[in-house]
Amino acid sequence: MSDVEPEVADADAVERAESDADETASRAVENPILEVEDLEKRFGGIVAVDGASFAVEQGSITGLIGPNGAGKSTTFNCITGVHQPSGGRVVFDDEDITGDEPHQVANRGLVRTFQIARELPEMTVLENMMLAPKNQIGESLWRSVLPYFRDEVIEQEEELRERAWETLEFFEIDHLAEEYAENLSGGQRKLLELARALQTEPEMLMLDEPMAGVNPTLERKLLDHIHELREQGYTFLIVEHDMDVIMNNCERVIVMHQGAVLDRGTPAEIKANEQVIEAYLGGEV
Repeated sequence: MSDVEPEVADADAVERAESDADETASRAVENPILEVEDLEKRFGGIVAVDGASFAVEQGSITGLIGPNGAGKSTTFNCITGVHQPSGGRVVFDDEDITGDEPHQVANRGLVRTFQIARELPEMTVLENMMLAPKNQIGESLWRSVLPYFRDEVIEQEEELRERAWETLEFFEIDHLAEEYAENLSGGQRKLLELARALQTEPEMLMLDEPMAGVNPTLERKLLDHIHELREQGYTFLIVEHDMDVIMNNCERVIVMHQGAVLDRGTPAEIKANEQVIEAYLGGEV
């Protein structure tokens, strides 16, 4: 009997190891564009983010969920340079961007939107769009005023205007081009903010509560645009409290709880995790 038991034990161990390997593989990211490693953020004695690690697949729509106070917004802020991490590492497109300033992160192609749209209200929609692109010649005082560069400035402005119109048409808000941004509805402001983000020619967009304050019709339109952009190769990381939006539109979901990553996987895997159900989803998915 003693000769058989070790073999059974070994077989059980192998089976468990294979099961763990399968589970790990199902949650693995093969081609990450964003990698967050052991991220920490402390505010005095308060630990807002506690060793969070996850990756976002290039060309995917990934959701980031968790209860209030889970550390989602702070994680967003640490990734995009709004906050300096207390520890850990952020890698975007194989470049370490840990501690970079927000404009440096954006210039690398990682752009975020905010829960409350941050357009310039006293400017028109088109003017807001024209201000968004990075590295404009007119940003340099000398190049903008010297006659030698005047033709170059005019040419770039025409190109940016044409691109702005194309983007407004894509989001179906070109009819609002001459409207002041302060007169837009909440949903229209979200469309404008996403359109402005696209003007920066990003590789990845981080959306903070994109559906907040958006009526169902505009929500569907916004989601359609996100899927179209994803098909064009853009990557999305979305923080959203609406579970239907996350579960029905994201290929992968990351769950945060008390500053750490509780789980990551497909929507089906997340729905099947009892810890997630208990910690966040109130016992029902």
